[in-house]
Amino acid sequence: MSDATIQSKVKALRWYRRVHKWIGIPLLLFFLLIGITSILLAWKKKAELLPPTLSTKVEQGTWILPSEMVKIGEEEMKKLGRDSEVDRIDIRPDKGTAKVTFKTHFTEVQVDGFSGEVLSIGTRHSDWIEKVHDGSIIDYYTTGDEGAKLTYSTLISIGLIFLAISGFYMWYYPKAVRKLKTKS
Repeated sequence: MSDATIQSKVKALRWYRRVHKWIGIPLLLFFLLIGITSILLAWKKKAELLPPTLSTKVEQGTWILPSEMVKIGEEEMKKLGRDSEVDRIDIRPDKGTAKVTFKTHFTEVQVDGFSGEVLSIGTRHSDWIEKVHDGSIIDYYTTGDEGAKLTYSTLISIGLIFLAISGFYMWYYPKAVRKLKTKS
């Protein structure tokens, strides 16, 4: 093989190393953040980042209407002096309960699906961790749209893809150069 081929591989390797470093260093904090929050989300039930789902105390009965569940959740938040705008209801038929969550904070009210009794009020830590993980925490506290989430996720993903490709070439090119040198 020619020296020109070897030199071109060495030059490409240096370029990949330089760009790998300048992309990797600024994204390092975000990769750590994503990695840590990913572990927390994977272990959210074991780490008790969600209030445990309680079960109904009623053995037989008729489910109350979702509108009643919303009303119960709103009333509980008003008693606590918190914003009562409901985001969603997570109904658990196997447990006979519903979890009412809110748009402007990470609280949930667990309601007995049959009696309407409030079973628990707790903080859903996994919800804010998820927002940190995907970048939507910025949108949550600012505009409310998904602009920051989409920008964050796209830039981090492109950076990770490039780091994977450049990392491969930083591993492969030294082997190729050694192989070319032994053939010379």
